[in-house]
Amino acid sequence: MAALATVLGLSLALRSGAAPACAAAPAGLAAPAGVALAAGQMPLAAPPIGGAVHKGKATFYDSKGAGGNCSYPSAPANRLYVALGPTEYSAGAACGGYLDVTGPRGTVRVLIMDQCPECAPGHVDLSREAFARIADPVQGIVGVSYRAAVDPALSGPLTFRIKEGASQYWFAALVAEHGNPLRAVEVRQGSGAWRTAARQDYNYWLIDSGAGPGPYAVRVTDVYGHRVTATGVTMSPGRVQRSTVKMYGGSAPAARTAPSTRPPSPRPSATPSRTPASPSAVASAAPPAPQDGTGPPALAASSASDVSRPVDCAARS
Repeated sequence: MAALATVLGLSLALRSGAAPACAAAPAGLAAPAGVALAAGQMPLAAPPIGGAVHKGKATFYDSKGAGGNCSYPSAPANRLYVALGPTEYSAGAACGGYLDVTGPRGTVRVLIMDQCPECAPGHVDLSREAFARIADPVQGIVGVSYRAAVDPALSGPLTFRIKEGASQYWFAALVAEHGNPLRAVEVRQGSGAWRTAARQDYNYWLIDSGAGPGPYAVRVTDVYGHRVTATGVTMSPGRVQRSTVKMYGGSAPAARTAPSTRPPSPRPSATPSRTPASPSAVASAAPPAPQDGTGPPALAASSASDVSRPVDCAARS
């Protein structure tokens, strides 16, 4: 027993001073970089943007292939993604942006696609593949720095997915492949007035009174002022429609619509279901699958005007 106590004591000593993955962030991480808070004031909800460098910690989890709280049909093919806490997820405002996360082994670029309800500002929850790029997975939790990737390379043109249940009387669309976080989405039919859609925390853009039967022009603006307009978006619930315009960097070849493989659902949950990964799973993981350029063909669109092991948090059980 004495020997066992000695071993356990050593284990506890090794972990002393290291905050568990689900604990509140240290005082220095209580607010986004550059934001001073008064006593008792909560951090402002805002996604990481611009060139500001944030310091914090990283853990990892496995989305099991799902697209997270941002409602994407699936995780990215390269499996490099991240979940942010409520403050930085900012009710969906961070969805579709990218972070460059730097740890002991190097830097990895990850897609923001999920929310980590228990994560404080400064705590990023990476995919297990992304974590393995920047640190030894056996550590489970490491100190990192991260910043928004401004105008990251785009893999293709904007895509639009009209939500199941939508109609001429209720408009709901998911916008993807935009690179930077979005500021606004506007919709119009024909030569009518532009109507502003409201972003939901699950990353769909809604017009509760509808936008007509379509087809639509959709004008998309990101947080850095890039603005493009895609035309020919149809009221085709459940289908991913690929436009011919990129958010920046020029146009893309025309394509057509294709059915989505995602099963219909009335509305994504506001709290994502996420499963922590085991060290052995990471250690044996194959290299990330390369982007093969495949994906949904798309629609005709137009004109342009970027510790020792993983902590098993109860919230992820």
